[in-house]
Amino acid sequence: MTVVETDRIEMAEIDNEPTLDAMFEWLEEMPIPGCKTEIVGGHIFMTPQRQVHFEIIQGLIEQLRTKYPLKRMASDVRIDFPGYLNGFACDVAAMKDGAVRDDKGHWRYEDIEFVAEVISKGTASNDYGPKKTAFAAAGVPAYLIVDPYTGKWHLHTLPKEDEYHCTLSLGFGDSIDLTQTPVGLTLTTGEFPRG
Repeated sequence: MTVVETDRIEMAEIDNEPTLDAMFEWLEEMPIPGCKTEIVGGHIFMTPQRQVHFEIIQGLIEQLRTKYPLKRMASDVRIDFPGYLNGFACDVAAMKDGAVRDDKGHWRYEDIEFVAEVISKGTASNDYGPKKTAFAAAGVPAYLIVDPYTGKWHLHTLPKEDEYHCTLSLGFGDSIDLTQTPVGLTLTTGEFPRG
């Protein structure tokens, strides 16, 4: 599948379509402070982070730090995924032991053990749709969606091809059992804010 994606990107250059690298270079030149920027299916999304979003992300990172050193974690850092022009800036990503970045300094999606996305109203459809598909296609073992608007979280596991075959949805206050995944931890959600 990776070969097909590379061919698409090379073909895009030949047809004068921008590549992910070119699109991110354009974005880096734009003076837009405080926005998370990612490219999903060739479409650019810029979202300012809210306090609720920040608190949930930090809560997840603090708990994941019992297993993952900071050098194996990322938040709002570009990672390219399978599919057409998919350069995501995941809210939280945790890499397996021995993970290395590519020659451009980017994490490889093949090394990801866990991804979490905290829902924003304007980009929720990406997290529940094309990003979920891309994470499954990439073989990410555990994908967590945290939705502060509904007070629920959704854990997706058992990726095969471009879909997850197991989903567990519970509310804030219920623990997230990741012990059957490479993460091997249980995360608490009781302090996650709503809103």
